[in-house]
Amino acid sequence: MNHTVVVVGGNRTPFAKAGGALREASNHDLMTAAIDGLVARYGLAGTRVGEVAGGAVLKHPHDFNLTREAVLSSALAPDTPACDLQQACATGLEATVYLANKIALGQLTHGIAAGCDSTSDAPITVSGDLQRTLHAANRARTAQARIKALAGIRPSHLAPLAPRVEEPRTGLSMGEHQALTTVRWEVTREEQDEIAASSHRNLAKAWDDGFFDDLVTPFLGLSKDAILRPETTPEALAKLRPVFGGAAGTMTAGNSTALSDGAAAVLLADADWAAEQGLPILARVVDAEVAAVDHPGGADLLLAPVAATGRLLARQGLSIEDMDLIEIHEAFASTVAATLKAWADEEYCASVGLERPIGTIDRSRLNVTGSSLAVGHPFAATGARIVPTLAKLLHSRGPGSKGLISMCAAGGQGLVAILEAV
Repeated sequence: MNHTVVVVGGNRTPFAKAGGALREASNHDLMTAAIDGLVARYGLAGTRVGEVAGGAVLKHPHDFNLTREAVLSSALAPDTPACDLQQACATGLEATVYLANKIALGQLTHGIAAGCDSTSDAPITVSGDLQRTLHAANRARTAQARIKALAGIRPSHLAPLAPRVEEPRTGLSMGEHQALTTVRWEVTREEQDEIAASSHRNLAKAWDDGFFDDLVTPFLGLSKDAILRPETTPEALAKLRPVFGGAAGTMTAGNSTALSDGAAAVLLADADWAAEQGLPILARVVDAEVAAVDHPGGADLLLAPVAATGRLLARQGLSIEDMDLIEIHEAFASTVAATLKAWADEEYCASVGLERPIGTIDRSRLNVTGSSLAVGHPFAATGARIVPTLAKLLHSRGPGSKGLISMCAAGGQGLVAILEAV
């Protein structure tokens, strides 16, 4: 069976910088808030949803079943099943694809995809030496044996290990990897600052126009994305010092995403079921594709979506010109710039197995309501933020309008999807 899968709508918390307005909220609090806002918006209180799929990138050990626990804390019926998924920054989109596939197969009539992250509440772990000592003490059968084990603790064992966003196989942070890509693709400081300023400008206009009134629910006293700086200009951004790539680097705190807190959720459904329930239908999920690159071997860490985009468009018999709107996740401004350059580069596209370059786009179709640089980037939430945003934008353009989502992710992975207004 093959059912048409549609995006009914979405909900998210406002996003905030780490240590900001949402600093007291845990992942559980954030995801519950996003789900409850969605439940309230679409009258789902007390009902059993087919399945909720979600996740977070930074999780405490007690969050091993985060999504199910959030469901139990929400207004959904307690017999709503849930599972955790994780694909780094693509988690929210991967959860969307996971549920869309189940709905398409007829296994579900509807489901909620979600993602959240709190960098304010990131887990801090202990050293391996202290962990082994504590395990030995826990296994001890006598008080004397336990005291002997604990006596092995040394001051050096007590230093906490703060979370680091670095690639295990290279030891480089995501920013350091992107700095290499920035140089390789000759992305200028001016290009990056213009992309960042445009993100803030577009997001500010969308808020002023009321675009997010039915996509965002206030949380903990915050009613609007706190990272947004409407007054940001390329000239102001040009004054910031580089934070990646050394003294000669071009990547700054202004053209890189901030560590963020927030959560987002998307309601997906079989088109017929949604119509029977009288729910709105914004867009259908057309298809999705995932790819990876050999970043330990030197490939650009965040350009995996290029191969995925080319393969997805080819499978659907579409071109980039067929996309009315394009959402490229702004991990860094230079990620967006490098992606656009790679799309147009015949040699690069051939190197990742594509028959031809993907092509170029009119920048007026790109991230038209702002993206992660201005909104913020709670890692697992971003995909679930973008899906309903793009679906609503396409719906306003009329049936047949198409849009592409491109998400880069840690581990050299990329996930892309196409939506079409119905």
